[in-house]
Amino acid sequence: MFYHLLYSFHTTISAFNVFKYITFRTIYASLTALLICFFLGPWVIRKLNSMQIKQYIREDGPKTHLKKAGTPTMGGILIVFSITLSTLLWANLTNYYIWIALLVTVGYGIIGFIDDYFMQVKKQSKGLSARNKFFIQTALAVVAGILVYLCPDFNTCVTIPFFKNISPDLGLGYIFFAAFVIVGTSNAVNLTDGLDGLAIGSVIIAAVTYMIFAYVAGHVKIADYLQINYVAGSGEITVFCGALAGAGLGFLWFNAYPAQIFMGDVGSLSIGSALGIVAVITKQEILLILVGGLFVIETLSVIFQVGFFKITCGHKFFKMAPLHHHFELKGWPEPKIIVRFWIIAITLALISISTLKLR
Repeated sequence: MFYHLLYSFHTTISAFNVFKYITFRTIYASLTALLICFFLGPWVIRKLNSMQIKQYIREDGPKTHLKKAGTPTMGGILIVFSITLSTLLWANLTNYYIWIALLVTVGYGIIGFIDDYFMQVKKQSKGLSARNKFFIQTALAVVAGILVYLCPDFNTCVTIPFFKNISPDLGLGYIFFAAFVIVGTSNAVNLTDGLDGLAIGSVIIAAVTYMIFAYVAGHVKIADYLQINYVAGSGEITVFCGALAGAGLGFLWFNAYPAQIFMGDVGSLSIGSALGIVAVITKQEILLILVGGLFVIETLSVIFQVGFFKITCGHKFFKMAPLHHHFELKGWPEPKIIVRFWIIAITLALISISTLKLR
């Protein structure tokens, strides 16, 4: 909005020329989203408390979590609102990719909201059934895949990190590949959301990483120099990534240990899907496995635990899954687990960025 309202006056007021630059608008999209969360956070916490929308803690989980019962949840509403408003204020709204990213983020936020609403407000123990939730997630992801596929000149080749000459063209199959990336990332972030600040902190790191990828993918000269796929218009997604990172920082202020608010599915599903669609648009889909390696590890720990349990007729490989609960039961303090997992996420992000030159 600011881009359209103010940049048009740059010939009269030269200072308004700064609104042309993606870097400038990304910085202020981040700050805007952060401030929205920061100032609305206390009100949202009070509102959720007054509505008795509070976290239910499973009795079969770590005993240290029982004291968290009653903490307000569904705080992801604040994250989605901050991302959406900040993006609308600072992005170029004629950009096709911006609207796809917002569609996916808000759409998955709605799915998470419905699930949380049934559990927290209607007091239904399981919310949406796993089958229904997965079906709706997949349907929305396929729609997003179709929209990306229909973008003029969009390349349906998949980028393989470290191998510049290997880039298989999936053609129409790219739609389903994109849907898999979005659904998988969304649920992986959801599984990681189990300790105070763990998921949102890791998402911030991934969002900043993809901020860089979006900028270079949308800059024809830099993309050519780095020998990566140039995606015309994808540079504007940098602003969206900035809003995602800023909203994450603002929410982390209240979600840091000990958390005053939890994000719920409305938060974890939406920010996970946001990372997924950004990875698709920037043509760094496979690299998301490395950027979001922490989410992958957490997800694999659940899959391995379930498989091992079935194969061995009731034995467990981990004390509890996802992996962060395993370390809790080993006696690690929660803040130590969170910070160490963030360190892992930062390390993987740095390695991911290095792949821009390792081709």
